[in-house]
Amino acid sequence: MMYYGRRKYGNKTVETAEGKFDGRNELRRWWFLQDAEKSGKIQNLRRQVEYVLVPKQTHIEIEHLKTKDKEVEVFDEHPVTYLADFVYEKDGKTVVEDFKGFRTDVYIIKRKLMLYLLGIKIREVKKPAEDV
Repeated sequence: MMYYGRRKYGNKTVETAEGKFDGRNELRRWWFLQDAEKSGKIQNLRRQVEYVLVPKQTHIEIEHLKTKDKEVEVFDEHPVTYLADFVYEKDGKTVVEDFKGFRTDVYIIKRKLMLYLLGIKIREVKKPAEDV
């Protein structure tokens, strides 16, 4: 396990063979969920699943060439995405889970957009061994 320096909210990033985690407790949660999957409580466990809340914004401009005009897509804004810590299936339903130590304003807005736009309520977990 490799540890990196302290971050803004006090957590230390951890890197393992399984990937990077935003803290030791998030890594422990991953291990807990893996055990739950092995025991059959949950299925199809995944990490770092991206949801697009607002797609990238572009517009079309006409580029005037010598022989003809050409339509060109011009980039305006990056997409707004939410990156879920963990996603799994339980009792035939998809569960989107976020391991939270601190709720930022940006997270709260994205959580609300997930519910409003996609109908997905994010399950917030604060303890690594919190039941699924």
